[in-house]
Amino acid sequence: MNIKEAKEEIIHTVKAYTAKDELGNYEIGITHQRPVLLIGPPGIGKTAIMEQVARECGIGLVAYTITHHTRQSAIGLPIIEHKDFNGKEYPVTEYTMSEIIGSVYDQMEKTGLKEGILFIDEINCVSETLAPTMLQFLQGKTFGNHRVPDGWIIVAAGNPPEYNKSVKEFDIVTLDRVKRIDVRENLPVWKEYAYKEAIHGSIISYLDVKKENFYTVETTVEGKRFVTARGWEDLSQMIKVYQKLNIPVTEGVIGQYLQHPGIAKEFAAYLDLYEKYASDYNPDDILRGRVLPGAVERMASAPFDEKLSVIGLLVSRLSDGARECFEKDSFVERLFAALKFVKSEPDLLEGLTMVLTNEKEKWEKNQNGKAMDKADARIAQHLMNKLEEYIKMVRNGGDFEAVKTDFNGEAAKRQEMITHWKSGFDNSFGFIEAAFGESQEMVVFITELNSSHYALWFIGENGCEKYYQYNQGLLLGERQRSIMSDIQGIEKELSFLN
Repeated sequence: MNIKEAKEEIIHTVKAYTAKDELGNYEIGITHQRPVLLIGPPGIGKTAIMEQVARECGIGLVAYTITHHTRQSAIGLPIIEHKDFNGKEYPVTEYTMSEIIGSVYDQMEKTGLKEGILFIDEINCVSETLAPTMLQFLQGKTFGNHRVPDGWIIVAAGNPPEYNKSVKEFDIVTLDRVKRIDVRENLPVWKEYAYKEAIHGSIISYLDVKKENFYTVETTVEGKRFVTARGWEDLSQMIKVYQKLNIPVTEGVIGQYLQHPGIAKEFAAYLDLYEKYASDYNPDDILRGRVLPGAVERMASAPFDEKLSVIGLLVSRLSDGARECFEKDSFVERLFAALKFVKSEPDLLEGLTMVLTNEKEKWEKNQNGKAMDKADARIAQHLMNKLEEYIKMVRNGGDFEAVKTDFNGEAAKRQEMITHWKSGFDNSFGFIEAAFGESQEMVVFITELNSSHYALWFIGENGCEKYYQYNQGLLLGERQRSIMSDIQGIEKELSFLN
């Protein structure tokens, strides 16, 4: 299954394992709660989905890469205890608490969450000395003498042997005690994640054309050549920062993340082309309804890869803008709720301090935002900063009216932002419509929007007449499949960047 399906399966498992009967007992007894074993290639997001599962289920998460551990850190250090057997004292070896089990209890105390996931990565790549411990862990849910606390679900992950020569096969006894899920890479599912995480548009557009380069592992006489989803995501972050600092993104830099010389070279050429299209068409002007002279005509007659790139530019801008609107909208709603509470308090300064303290406590329980979704973390930081600003305002003599005036300014900015991006969606559809009409390019544009979590949120909240018109008219059943099949046929015929 793909990583999205695996995530849903793990969520269902968490719900089943934490379900209780009327007496408070687990519906599935602890001894029958099989550990989940995820088997899939490296770099496809196994760790990331565990963070998402924990957030969505409202439970704790402790994650370890077991290959970084020794036998002592996993099961504890040996200590000598003396015990009486039949009236005679004998020295007995016991163990201090495992660092891993200790971390689970630390997490419970820190967050107040009594249930959670203990995630152990690379479990089938451990050393010979640690392998028996891992088998004991999967079979008995213990590290040494210490058992994983009730309510904590074990999820382990490993790589298939073709990706790692250190992989050790599990025996049938062990496999018969786990709930195994095999995961494969999947570009359409990753694209949904990519839009939500604001992956650089050049990467998404490139992979639309060169789907086979999303994930690849090759063995050559010169060693392994590979590209993973993790590599694309990390490269995206570096491209963004380099561009912000006006540092050139060279083929050498790209090759540090895409460790496949051919793909790195090809993507470097595409990135230059992508930036040229951004300059030639200026998507920000298209969003404002200021289309450059001749741009529609050029777009209509352009090669298909150029069309895909410009569509990708527009969708990336729209997705990023929709995410900004989402964060601003959520921030204003949370700030309004905070001020509503503060207004009911007899002392303004005390009320603001109470709200800020509560927000900081939630922030700390979420490991200073690390356990939060990136958007939620930014919203929380923005909210805490604004509350601190209000506290300073009140200490300098400001009253609730002054605070309210500032809030009204934030609400106005929110509305301005929504109005701006609503026009952006309408103008983008206008440009695509003028260039292509009801065509396969319009299908591509809508399909890409449908992959963007935040674009769909924005349209659902604020509407977009052209989206509804073309979504209903072009993306139905056999017609959609037929058109997309034509697109794939055209892609195969492209002599890309030759």
